[in-house]
Amino acid sequence: MDITIVLTLVSASIVAGFAGWLIYLQRKAKAQETIANNKKVEGSQQLQLQAYERLVLLADRIALPKLIGRLNQADIPARDFQFMLIQAIKEEFDYNITQQIYVSADAWTAMKQLKEQNLLTINQLAATLSPEASSSDLSRLILNYLVNDPKGNLHEMVSEVLSIEARKIL
Repeated sequence: MDITIVLTLVSASIVAGFAGWLIYLQRKAKAQETIANNKKVEGSQQLQLQAYERLVLLADRIALPKLIGRLNQADIPARDFQFMLIQAIKEEFDYNITQQIYVSADAWTAMKQLKEQNLLTINQLAATLSPEASSSDLSRLILNYLVNDPKGNLHEMVSEVLSIEARKIL
């Protein structure tokens, strides 16, 4: 064999080997990128599920029957109790406000509407009481309203919507 042919074959082998090695590295990098992206998606889904979980908890914590049971103090004026209820709702909501980043716009809107509906209910019913009314009077009025009004179970509907959306992620 002629030396030129041998050098050509050696050179071609080196180039082919180098090209094969580059292709291997490129595929390996792509595979690692895919794995990293999958981990990011899994992490993102975990954050979303945690956010839905927190919002279900928030809906439960600002549900008026639970709020009344948690905060009720028998010997305080209704106006003071009204402000306690409103403050508790606002604090709970503000504490969880960052969860809106991880949930759908519909889910967050439902939470805002629940908060606003609860505040409206408390304020409207408290306005009907006399200045001498007690927290027990306000509690009884709110609970009777919730039993007789279909909007009384709004927290249950919001929780159900959040649960359905969370199940979609799974």
